[in-house]
Amino acid sequence: MGDRMNEMRAPLALLGLAMLLGGCIPQVAPPPDYYRSANNPAPAPSRAGEEQVSALPASQPAWEAHPATPTGRFVPASTYTVRPGDTLRRIADRTGAGILAIARANGLSQPYAVTPGEQLTIPGGRYHLIVRGDTGIAIAQAYGVHWSDIIDANGLSEPYLLRAGWRLLIPGGGTPPPLPSGSTAAQRAAAFHLDIGDLVTGSEPALAGNARPAAPSSTSRRVLASTTPIETPSKLIGGFSWPVHGRVVTGFGPGKSGVRSDGIQIAVPEGTPVLAAADGVVAYVGSSIPSLGGLVIVKHGDGYTTVYGNAKELLVRRGQSVKRGQEIAVSGETGAVDQPSVHFEIRKGRDPVDPLGKLSG
Repeated sequence: MGDRMNEMRAPLALLGLAMLLGGCIPQVAPPPDYYRSANNPAPAPSRAGEEQVSALPASQPAWEAHPATPTGRFVPASTYTVRPGDTLRRIADRTGAGILAIARANGLSQPYAVTPGEQLTIPGGRYHLIVRGDTGIAIAQAYGVHWSDIIDANGLSEPYLLRAGWRLLIPGGGTPPPLPSGSTAAQRAAAFHLDIGDLVTGSEPALAGNARPAAPSSTSRRVLASTTPIETPSKLIGGFSWPVHGRVVTGFGPGKSGVRSDGIQIAVPEGTPVLAAADGVVAYVGSSIPSLGGLVIVKHGDGYTTVYGNAKELLVRRGQSVKRGQEIAVSGETGAVDQPSVHFEIRKGRDPVDPLGKLSG
């Protein structure tokens, strides 16, 4: 019995000694990657074997936090004679149509001047009244149409800004397709197909009245609500530099299989810092497009946007201003790739352009 008690006391004595010494031993700081993984837990992979994406804690995308309600009203096609004192906004309110659709139908450009006696074509269709916080993506989801078709129907262009009180013409009759038996509107939204063009031009929340967008944040520590519109640059400063240096394994345009690439794929070792190609403001951070994994989108002004995909760590937030050469992500093997690499795009509006013709340095 005594021998057994001695055996039990030995480990307890060692534990007590360790606790006493613990207060005297300097604490060694964990490596930087520890803080990233501890503070930014990665979501569970969406399919077996997929590498996880670590990102700064963020609010829901605006189209999820503020889904649009399909309350569009049908307006018959007609002709309107401009009255003294009329503005295009007043005409839109009288007819129930949208300013942008009327301007497009009549070849008007800003400031949309009209003269008394002028005959205007009022395009018929279903019009969605925009409310504060609506996004193009949410509106498209609500009606089951492509955001690009709404852009075309209304003649939207840079900076694709929406304002509360405007009405958007919804193509295709504007009636949401019936939901399959047993499904919900949320399930339809989840099944909605997003592409980069949607994120670039349809992810910004609508402004209220004559309000101005919020100023960008200079740090990732400031969290802006997903439904807060963010001011983006009006002018591109300088040119574009390479986000990483590596071997281009997929070029821009149609490949041998006939599948078109809207950017280039650059092979780099996993863990390579991904750098902003130019000064700008972060417009999107997340993983809403499965094939691109961890994704950052930055707006630069003059209609230019850059896209960085397949990252394993996302180091910036939406609404954060970044400088050329600043680290915004860490390369990985997320999404539909078979080796560590970075998907990189440059877009002018919705249209992708060949990055190799724009990159330097």
